[in-house]
Amino acid sequence: MKKLFLLLLTAFLFIGCSSDDDTIYDYVGTWSGSYEGNDKGVWNFVVDESGKVVGTMHSDVNNENYSINGNLSETGDLNARVGLPSQGDFKGTLTTEKKGNGNWSNSLPTPAQSGSWKGEKK
Repeated sequence: MKKLFLLLLTAFLFIGCSSDDDTIYDYVGTWSGSYEGNDKGVWNFVVDESGKVVGTMHSDVNNENYSINGNLSETGDLNARVGLPSQGDFKGTLTTEKKGNGNWSNSLPTPAQSGSWKGEKK
């Protein structure tokens, strides 16, 4: 009987410690990094408890700021719009290891620009 109890207890411990239990709370906070491509600069945004993402991109090339607004899924998939007005995308993935990367594009200012980004949670 003791062996059966220990076997069941061990099984419940392994089930309860699954790494598939990611939640939006793993990503809540301030993230920042750099971007490059047709333009280059730095970016930062904040993820709140509902998954809302708000931040900015600052262009080193033309000394302009662009807004970042979007949402983050519980699995770390970022889907945001970038630009003033919103004329581009800022998409990628954030990890529970506090790293992120993806791609960006913006049709304003013309000609259209695009590239990649990377960063981390502060």
